[in-house]
Amino acid sequence: MTTRPPQLRKRATRLGGALVGMALVLGGCQHDEVVTASIPDDYKQRHPIAVEEQNRSIVVFVGHARGGLTAAQRADVMGVASAWLHEGTGAIRIDVPSNTPNARPVADTMREIQAMLTAAGVPPRGVSVHPYQPEDKRFLPPIRLTYSKIAAVAGPCGLWPEDIGPSMKNKRWFENKDYYNYGCAYQRNLAAMVDNPSDLEQPRPETPSYTPRRITGLEKYRKGTTTATTYPEADKAKLSDTGR
Repeated sequence: MTTRPPQLRKRATRLGGALVGMALVLGGCQHDEVVTASIPDDYKQRHPIAVEEQNRSIVVFVGHARGGLTAAQRADVMGVASAWLHEGTGAIRIDVPSNTPNARPVADTMREIQAMLTAAGVPPRGVSVHPYQPEDKRFLPPIRLTYSKIAAVAGPCGLWPEDIGPSMKNKRWFENKDYYNYGCAYQRNLAAMVDNPSDLEQPRPETPSYTPRRITGLEKYRKGTTTATTYPEADKAKLSDTGR
């Protein structure tokens, strides 16, 4: 039976300790890398556009001595009906004040609102009426029409978790990377302008072609003439005939 010399045993012990220390250091470096990479560099990932359900509402103020809707209020109610038919995801909720000094005019106004919604194509099951008690009697309680729709949202913007100037704490400045709030306003404006939130996820199907225009273009192509659209009064917009 042979035994290792003491020098070899000490050398093996030091080598094992060095390997363990190196593993701990590498593990710590890997952990630090995960932390520093927690903020994405792409503004689309820092400020993603989310699709969620939101409420849209209007208010109709009714005075004490007049029932019915004004011309502007009729336009608002018809706007709600048209928008609900296009984008509504739930019933139109109508909150009606009760036991108020303007209770009689409110009842007359409610009948007109319901008649307008029915005439616009909103079915009876698409309207839900709920009476409510105003919390503050000093203010005129309105009739409130609310419906839910699918909307795209982004933000909030204006968050500055760190100084964007050069400093020892802001390492991203020395790495020439975007600051955190960069791109947030763009994403928020894009979400507010999009007509259909599903357009952010998938393209719309193609619509049928305009047959009369296609036939005109093919007929010109068959005759060997230009297929460009010509306007008889196009030359009248020119300021001068110089160069003809």
